[in-house]
Amino acid sequence: LGAPVMSFPRMNILSFSLLPPSLFLLFMSSMVVTGVGAGSTVYPPLASTTGHMGSSMDFAIFSLHLAGASSIMGAVIFISTIIIMRLNTMSMEKVPLFVSSVF
Repeated sequence: LGAPVMSFPRMNILSFSLLPPSLFLLFMSSMVVTGVGAGSTVYPPLASTTGHMGSSMDFAIFSLHLAGASSIMGAVIFISTIIIMRLNTMSMEKVPLFVSSVF
């Protein structure tokens, strides 16, 4: 593409910086008293009427929110870099295969 850096470097750093807290919260959710108990779908069991006791489910859901925000910011940065910082002589038909497959 000819761009030396990504288009929004501060947003890129923020996107990358949200991943470790997300992973930390995910590990913390399993270390709380009862654990998540919802499986890989993060859908709590509906057999009991009391809901999920403790804060483990809250940690897991907030971890997913942080990871999702990081992913969305990374996608916005990647697409804006392709559109804004591409060489003037390079049309969208001439971009590399990796760039066109992600875009």
